[in-house]
Amino acid sequence: MSSKVDFLYLDEPQMVKAGVTDMHHCVEVMEEAFHLLGQGDYVMGGKNHNSHGVKITFPKESPFPNMPLDGPDRRFMAMTAYVGGRFNVAGEKWYGSNRENLSKGLPRSILMVMLNNADTGAPIALMSGNLISAVRTGAIPGVGAKYLARKDSKVCGLIGAGVISRTCFMSLVDTCKSLEKVKIYDVFPAPAEKLAAFIKENYPQIKEVELVSSIEACVRGSDVINAATSGKNLPYIDESWLKKGAYVSLPAGIELKQDFVLNRARRVVDNWAMYEAWSEELPYPWHDALDLIGSYYLDWIKEGAMTADQIENLGDIVAGKLPGRQNDDEIILFGMGGLPIYDVSWGYEIYQKAKEMGLGTMLNLWESPYLY
Repeated sequence: MSSKVDFLYLDEPQMVKAGVTDMHHCVEVMEEAFHLLGQGDYVMGGKNHNSHGVKITFPKESPFPNMPLDGPDRRFMAMTAYVGGRFNVAGEKWYGSNRENLSKGLPRSILMVMLNNADTGAPIALMSGNLISAVRTGAIPGVGAKYLARKDSKVCGLIGAGVISRTCFMSLVDTCKSLEKVKIYDVFPAPAEKLAAFIKENYPQIKEVELVSSIEACVRGSDVINAATSGKNLPYIDESWLKKGAYVSLPAGIELKQDFVLNRARRVVDNWAMYEAWSEELPYPWHDALDLIGSYYLDWIKEGAMTADQIENLGDIVAGKLPGRQNDDEIILFGMGGLPIYDVSWGYEIYQKAKEMGLGTMLNLWESPYLY
């Protein structure tokens, strides 16, 4: 048996040729990943096998002149997972992030994805990860909408108009076939106008795109709402603004009143066990560390206001263990925190497509290992 180890390197242009930006297919693969999640055919890091990842943050001051110092979005992170089923692969997304990158003409985060043979641990692929991450993040609201949004949803409200809002819309319009109007709110007019132009150019089935001046105007009358903003001030949504039957997609932070969330909304998350892992890794109150609706749930459980059995996992719904939308009136909140199984499964799919197309550069790790 040969001990030679080769692995495929894929740069960003090659990833694009292999279909990394194909949102429709990514939604299909992410649905498959959720089915495996619901069956338990996966492993992530941490003591409970559900950790989001391991993060390096820096001190505000250091006696070492070369050590980076704390700053906005300044961190390194490894997100590791094994994904079963037909994937049967281990891998990680590794990235460094620094908001100052934007002034240097670089993305805030620079990402790579590594895939490994689940049996031997040998590398099989190393690939550019920025588009994997952006597209897989955007695909998750669409998977949720397939099971949780009303089938006759016609109006979509987008709170925030950045890259993630764009990719989220791409999946929502792919899943919600009846959408015909989009409302966009952003505190800055330029990105809202840019997103509106993108939608008008690429989605002729959308008959109207409206730029609105408030979150309330964006939410009122919308069947599907996606909130993807960044910054210190989280968007607030009042219950009275929400239409009966609304599907609220939350890939980022939001503020809602506790009484409404606990008593008159249905609460679905991507993977509750990941939030439980965060509760072991981070100090209480967890919402101070994580601007996600699931971190409110952690706080409220500790404070005795709710119990974990009031929260449902999308994986259980996709796997058929729990029902999807049960009537046209229920308001469903879908909170997302981001799972490394997304990066590994979508990365593996693109790796397989690249091999079929003859893309990438094969690199040799060794012909035979040097044994001490």
